[in-house]
Amino acid sequence: MKILTEYDAENFLEHEGFPLIQRKLCKTERDALKTAKTYCFPVVLKASSPTLLHKTEHNAVRTNVTEKNFHQHYNELMKLHPEGILVQPHIEGIPLLLGIKKDPTFGHVLAVGLGDIYTEIFKDVTFRILPANKKEILSMLDDLKSAQLFHTYRNKKIDIKKLNKILLTLSKLPEKYPNLEELDINPLFLNNYEATIADARIVLE
Repeated sequence: MKILTEYDAENFLEHEGFPLIQRKLCKTERDALKTAKTYCFPVVLKASSPTLLHKTEHNAVRTNVTEKNFHQHYNELMKLHPEGILVQPHIEGIPLLLGIKKDPTFGHVLAVGLGDIYTEIFKDVTFRILPANKKEILSMLDDLKSAQLFHTYRNKKIDIKKLNKILLTLSKLPEKYPNLEELDINPLFLNNYEATIADARIVLE
């Protein structure tokens, strides 16, 4: 079994044509600070390590990091002994969970739901057994209790076409990679003008 941690998983998805957030894996504080200034504060800092698969449990993700508290957050994350610190710009939007899991009975299953901190709070997730046709895939959002969220965001209409394209591309990955055991995208941020993956993890057989 091979586990692709966030940085490698995101590179894999980017290679497959998915929209990924800007990011850089930094080995020194100087490089991390320079990168953060390039993205413009506030930024997101993440400790990157194969031993930190579930980052929130280890407090390994810091959001809304400013230039003023950058040094403090960087040093606290380094105490977790990561291979590096991943620096990302801060973006806003509806957080989504997208995933694929290989079920021993049904085979590959596609999941869509509310993501980030809302995943465990609301448990608002729907599933489709793959392969599935286009109509079945594109109807997944309508199954969610939070479906109304996707009609407008901050009183502006969301371009669902971008998210639908991602879902359709994601649903075809098991055909290309039958050894795909798990794929977790959480969150993907959806707003008025983009759908962007901000975190991912992949497990291959």
